[in-house]
Amino acid sequence: MKILFISDIHGVPSTLEAALEKAQSLEFDKLVLLGDLLYHGPRNGVPDYYDPLKVAEILNKYSEKTVAVRGNCDAEVDQAMVKFPIMDEYRILDAGNCKFFLTHGHHWNESRIPPQGTADVLVHGHTHLREHKKLECGLTIFNPGSVSLPRGGFARSFGYYDSEQLHIIEF
Repeated sequence: MKILFISDIHGVPSTLEAALEKAQSLEFDKLVLLGDLLYHGPRNGVPDYYDPLKVAEILNKYSEKTVAVRGNCDAEVDQAMVKFPIMDEYRILDAGNCKFFLTHGHHWNESRIPPQGTADVLVHGHTHLREHKKLECGLTIFNPGSVSLPRGGFARSFGYYDSEQLHIIEF
């Protein structure tokens, strides 16, 4: 199974479109959205080209292949805009040879990992800082960064799982 991981869109359609355009050649089976889809959040300010309605329209085109979790900026009103569930705090995605614990990262993260054996990889966003590392306990932590508001001097990025390895892809 090939998986595209996108986090922290924050209502900016232009960067979402750029990420999806870059990802088209990757032929993904699942689109995993790690929260903070439509709203920009009070700490971020209003990003350029903010248009949550257009973001919802773009994401709804992928509703059949989308798995999503709730971010700290997502609300019930956001659920009304998209055609796939986004209100779960976490989801487990079994990709055959790898099991993913999907969450936004504001509750589950390196400081609060899922129970041992739940998953091979904890995938989260929230920090807008990309990360890929293995903990001593054997759990891999993977954060694809943000497609709209990256931090830490990183470029915009998303994640990709090619059925064998995790990749962070800049655009």
